[in-house]
Amino acid sequence: MVLLGTIVNGICIVLGTFIGKIFTRIPENTKETVMKIIGLAVFLLGAQMGFKSNEFLIVIISLVVGAVLGEWINLDRKLNNVGNWLESKMGSKQQGSVSKGFVTATLIFVIGAMSVVGSLDSGLRGDHQVLYTKSIIDGFTSIVLTTTLGIGVLFSAIPVMIYQGSIALFATQIDRFVPSDLLELLIFEITATGGVMIMAIGMNIIGVTAIRVANLLPGILVAAALVLVQYFFIM
Repeated sequence: MVLLGTIVNGICIVLGTFIGKIFTRIPENTKETVMKIIGLAVFLLGAQMGFKSNEFLIVIISLVVGAVLGEWINLDRKLNNVGNWLESKMGSKQQGSVSKGFVTATLIFVIGAMSVVGSLDSGLRGDHQVLYTKSIIDGFTSIVLTTTLGIGVLFSAIPVMIYQGSIALFATQIDRFVPSDLLELLIFEITATGGVMIMAIGMNIIGVTAIRVANLLPGILVAAALVLVQYFFIM
């Protein structure tokens, strides 16, 4: 089943959220410390991903162009608007809690090498091991995020499943028209570009910065486009 890994990932996020709600009475100092540790771990993961690039110039250009496009489209505001709409439907008494939880968790769970590589493995080879591993990580992360950011984390399972499911379904056909060496290049540069975004998320969680990471997301598409240009017209 092509979507099995994606479905398991979504279920783990939902279960982690409900478990996190049980432990909402954790002392604030403890939650703050744990969140900063999560932020540091997320930053380190992003740094490791960033070093996978073979052409870091592609990463830089992708992030700059992606940021310009994202600010123009204002994806960050649109994501927050979705969170605010969910918040209004749930009648949350803590203004912004659902929105912040939804946006933060969505960015953490969606951006990353494991999302792309795991979904490709599911579609190309029917191998769900990467997504199973990601599911465990996301499940534990959602527990911690929920204790601090609230129930909004639950709704991040929706974009995660749509995103990863789409890649998995696309991957079932990708080997028909994308050479294996090109696919490898795409994974490297998309991974590195996403890694820098994950570093930004980590710094946001720690409280060092307030970068609108959602507005950087078009950089993923820009990275793919630049790799295609390099492959067909330069190499």
